[in-house]
Amino acid sequence: MGMQNLAGLPSLDLLKGFVAVARRMSITLAADDLCLTQSAVSRQVSALEAQLGVRLLVRRHRAIALTAEGERLYRSADAAVQQIQDVIGEIRDSVAQRPVTLSASVGGAGLWLLPRLGRLQQAHPGLELRLSASNRIADLRREQIDLAIRYCQARNAPPGAIALFGETIAPVGHPLLGIGAIDSAQAVAGLTLLELDDDTNRWLRWQTWLAERGWEGVKPRGMLRFNQYDQVIHAALAGQGVALGRVELIRGLLDERQLRVLAAPPVPRRDTHGYWLIQAEERPRADVARVVEWIRAEAAG
Repeated sequence: MGMQNLAGLPSLDLLKGFVAVARRMSITLAADDLCLTQSAVSRQVSALEAQLGVRLLVRRHRAIALTAEGERLYRSADAAVQQIQDVIGEIRDSVAQRPVTLSASVGGAGLWLLPRLGRLQQAHPGLELRLSASNRIADLRREQIDLAIRYCQARNAPPGAIALFGETIAPVGHPLLGIGAIDSAQAVAGLTLLELDDDTNRWLRWQTWLAERGWEGVKPRGMLRFNQYDQVIHAALAGQGVALGRVELIRGLLDERQLRVLAAPPVPRRDTHGYWLIQAEERPRADVARVVEWIRAEAAG
């Protein structure tokens, strides 16, 4: 009996044509979605109506509407077609075994992501990840990037972005430097300072940090500048001076006491930046969804 029931069903092509039209409420747009001509889609709907013996669409001038029977069929057929689409997509993804491509800034990749990748491999041993470290803002879909961790202010985060963590700036140094605080302009004068040589993010420059505390014009013992933020932190780890640390990015180094936060006079909180997770697709494939959940869990601590 099961085979007889299946044999009595309309063909999937006819149902696809009807669902496409009902989703778009337009034969023209449905034809574009299906890569067919308008007349071919119209014939599919007419053939389905003929098989069922009822009208599914009311065709008006430059508009269409669903009949009661059409609305009933659409609710069930749309859900069924969507389930088939989802399952086929998952099967194709599993066969292709395409790696998940994750983009992040050079500093974010080196200081926050890389130390955590071992935990990702333990949680998902079969997952393939491709990490793209670049300070350039990529076009995710055009460059086939699944996810990106971006650094920006909340008002500049794209719609749908997931907030990971904010940013706290504090001076940090190696414990062997024996420095516990920077509490005066005189203390600065005895230090070698390490900084990112980038005027784009002026709040990461010592000149800005000193000015916020009323210590303009203070000359440190020395100054070393780097064009990548992870280089700044590696120099601090080597004991070469004091850096302005992005506390959330280097939390692991602080917890392991490879670096320490140096006490300093507080200043009013400015409109800070933060780190946001961007997805190329609203409904990502299974492996991408796993990486999203892992990143969110890591960010939550």
